[in-house]
Amino acid sequence: MGIISLSYPRNESHIGLVNCTVVTHFILLGIPNTDGLQTILFIVFLAFYLCTLLGNLLILSAILGDSRLHTPMYFFLCNLSVLDIGFASISTPKLLATLWGQSRVISLGGCMSQVFFYQFLGCTEELLCTVMAFDRYVAICHPLRYLIIMNWRVCTILAAVTWVTSSFHATIFTSLTFTLPYCGPNVVDHYFCDIFPVAKLACADTYIIETVSVSNNGLVPMTCFLLILMSYVRIFYSILKMNSAKGQRKVASTCTSHLTMVTLFFVPSAIIYTQPQLSKVVANTLQISADVVTPMLNPIIYTLRNKDVKRALRKLRGGQTTAR
Repeated sequence: MGIISLSYPRNESHIGLVNCTVVTHFILLGIPNTDGLQTILFIVFLAFYLCTLLGNLLILSAILGDSRLHTPMYFFLCNLSVLDIGFASISTPKLLATLWGQSRVISLGGCMSQVFFYQFLGCTEELLCTVMAFDRYVAICHPLRYLIIMNWRVCTILAAVTWVTSSFHATIFTSLTFTLPYCGPNVVDHYFCDIFPVAKLACADTYIIETVSVSNNGLVPMTCFLLILMSYVRIFYSILKMNSAKGQRKVASTCTSHLTMVTLFFVPSAIIYTQPQLSKVVANTLQISADVVTPMLNPIIYTLRNKDVKRALRKLRGGQTTAR
């Protein structure tokens, strides 16, 4: 069962360590109530995962291959594509293996990695969404000063801060989770290792980790969401003041893509981490939506309404682009 028993002599230096057990790996229960649906779900999730990889790799290739897209907006979009590839790869491969009938066992190191990278990439995407909203705010509300404010040095610093800050966030939460003693059972009631399902298995008081996790994972998304909301209130006010209907439509189209992505990412995450007592069906549905579906939809959201990206994709496959 992935548990090693350790026995110590009964003396003062080993009080409380008699017959102690150490968990060496965990067993993932997977998605509940899916008996008989494993093959269908395997095909569906595999299709989602492959579309996520292909879509985001195409976005990266198109932007990197077209010098006209070497702007702050598309620089941040490249960061988002990297995040989506990583985010989808945290849990989906193991989920696919479980659905295919392979082992549900995950090593202690593998479980720690899933917790770390889920927190790391999740927090990075929240901060990146906020930075992208700020970029849109400067572009629309201060167009004449845009290239001065959002120069490459500023863009690089903003991107680096999101990644570095998130790495500290993830390190703290992973440390808090795995410094708890795990003496068995070792069955994780989830399809991947996350803070709440793993912490429930600890043979110690989990009040601190649960309180810190709920407050921090609620506070960070809420703060980011409010900053994004403030940016868009100012953006919409500027749109209303525009005299050109064509300009209004173009700006609104760009903002709609970002707002759709923000909604798809923030809403499920906020519900999951602020409501740890959700039913398994609701929690798993929201989690799968955030982990599997949203990373696949982001490239579609940004290409369907973006003429520049569509032109770059046509150029990438050798097609003719229309002169503008």
